[in-house]
Amino acid sequence: MNHRERIKKYELAVFDVDGTMLDTTEGVVASVEYTIGTMGLAPLKREQLLTFIGPPIQDSFARIYRLEGEALQAAADCFRNRYKDYDLFRAAPYEGMESVLETLSGRGIKVAVATYKRQDYAESIVRHFGLDRYVGVLYGADYANRLTKGDIIRKCMEDMGVCGSAAVMVGDTCHDAGGAEEAGMDFIGVTYGFGFRSPEEIYQTGAVGAADSPAGLLRYF
Repeated sequence: MNHRERIKKYELAVFDVDGTMLDTTEGVVASVEYTIGTMGLAPLKREQLLTFIGPPIQDSFARIYRLEGEALQAAADCFRNRYKDYDLFRAAPYEGMESVLETLSGRGIKVAVATYKRQDYAESIVRHFGLDRYVGVLYGADYANRLTKGDIIRKCMEDMGVCGSAAVMVGDTCHDAGGAEEAGMDFIGVTYGFGFRSPEEIYQTGAVGAADSPAGLLRYF
């Protein structure tokens, strides 16, 4: 075990969705490509398309295409309408994720979900794959994209009645790491998702652990 890793008794594990619980690549990329074509925007390479997975959709279109105002809102609405009607369930749980959630529940550790996915989408997709049976509370992004990741995580902690020192965030991007820091909790990063590519990247965020598979998370609980 890396010298920076440590085992402690957590009462709550808060999970991100995209790139952590579920591989949502196919559905998100399909809806982004549809939006690009519908809006008449310049096509993107695969690696650029993958950067849309995880962050709020407005942030991604603003970053890549420099959209703002009504044009940015139109792109976000186009994506959302396509995604919810056609592409939301084009996803799959990462191998071993359900077993991890079941094990945590068996060990008396509460499970919550904090995601930048919009609340209704997150509820639908987690329920669709049967993972909701392990989740105590789930919070996603608001429609106006006003909540930070830290805000979303704190709502989970408040509802579950657990303070930051007894909770840990599990995610695949710097957004998750930053949200955990903002909420005053530990962070464990994963390299099998869309953000971090190595344990070294994860530990640079101040994380207490890193995992290259869902099963690898259990060493920290």
